[in-house]
Amino acid sequence: MSASFSSAIQAAKDAAGAQHYPQGCLYVLATPIGNLADITLRALHVLGLADCIACEDTRHTQQMLRAYGIDKAGSALLAVHQHNETEAAQTVIARLREGQRVAYVSDAGTPGVSDPGARLVAQVRAEGLRAVPLPGASSVVTAISVAGLVAAGEGHGGFVFRGFLSSKATERANEVAAIAAQPDAVVLLEAPHRLEALAKALAPLGSRKVTVGRELTKQFEEVATVDASEFSAWLAADANRLRGEFALVIHPAAAAASTADDRVLSLLLEQLPLKSAVKLAADITGEPRNALYERALLLKQGAGSED
Repeated sequence: MSASFSSAIQAAKDAAGAQHYPQGCLYVLATPIGNLADITLRALHVLGLADCIACEDTRHTQQMLRAYGIDKAGSALLAVHQHNETEAAQTVIARLREGQRVAYVSDAGTPGVSDPGARLVAQVRAEGLRAVPLPGASSVVTAISVAGLVAAGEGHGGFVFRGFLSSKATERANEVAAIAAQPDAVVLLEAPHRLEALAKALAPLGSRKVTVGRELTKQFEEVATVDASEFSAWLAADANRLRGEFALVIHPAAAAASTADDRVLSLLLEQLPLKSAVKLAADITGEPRNALYERALLLKQGAGSED
């Protein structure tokens, strides 16, 4: 057993061993996106318990298992990847009908999120069999967590996951145009050899912020937020920025100022103190008070500069 994870294996048994793990179930299991220490205790326990581990790459998964000190024969690993997922699902279903516990892992992160796994789960459930989620690492939510997204006004906004954009320039430009019209944050994934092309494609988004997560959870992790128009220049400033795996968060579009709202604010500001004007404007327009307050400050500054 690996010395660094021997105590984790025992902790996994102590923490998760009392739970019931039914036979004939598919356990959809998230694995680390880079840092091996990000595995969950329940995932470690199920990896050891599973009769079969279906995986995107058997060699990669065997290496991961050995790092955790989990010993599985090669025959216990079954390749299920994007090129054979539909066909291999039938083998998984047959094993489940035999009463085996089958764990499915992608090479990194949560299966079915950009990686294979969705078709497998769909076919398993269509056969009336159970799929059990074991949550864990995901590059998507990892990037979102450090992007600092705040919606216009109060609270936090939602996000849309788009994954990899097209490798074809025309299709990619159309996809970026769709992103420009999307008011929520958008999460993209990209490989290093395509990143410069993506940066150029995103440039028309102008001042819209992009948070770049490079090598998340790994030794050379880097997180930076830049304007879309400056993304290419940011990459060019350091050759290391083109190395590794990337998750990118395109921040929500700035709320467009409403001419009607500005007119209401301007009229109220002529007669009332700022806070009172903002409160009444919010009641009239239904717009968030914080956003109106910031707009009122800008209007007052503009009015002052004209005096």
